[in-house]
Amino acid sequence: MTLEEDHIVDIKESQLRYFGGPGKMLLPSQETVAALLAEIPERQLLTTDLLRKTLAARFQVQGTCPVTTKKALKAIANNPNTAVAYWRVIKQNGELMNYYPGGVKEHVRCLQQEGFAIDDSGKAPRVENYKASLARLE
Repeated sequence: MTLEEDHIVDIKESQLRYFGGPGKMLLPSQETVAALLAEIPERQLLTTDLLRKTLAARFQVQGTCPVTTKKALKAIANNPNTAVAYWRVIKQNGELMNYYPGGVKEHVRCLQQEGFAIDDSGKAPRVENYKASLARLE
């Protein structure tokens, strides 16, 4: 289940180490995540980490919940009526997402259609030289 609206909560004691200290955490709605994805220009990418950092900066909080963000991203990707290019979001190290519709194989196809080269020589496929294609969102 994804959130219908954004929530800002206190960072739990058990999460202090992950977020680097106390503060507030954003639990983003599917709509908020989709709006940010819609800003990613064609032939550019966003890592999951940059996605969360951008949301945290926009909401002026310490961090963004990775679990809630992933749930929203999965819901967007698996919605047949989605109009945003969710495939432009990759893992922090350039690896592709296995939970997008069609798995990694379909993620490869979508990215290759936009001109990205995929390195599949390692354990998991990743976008070659992905750092050069990262979107600069404010």
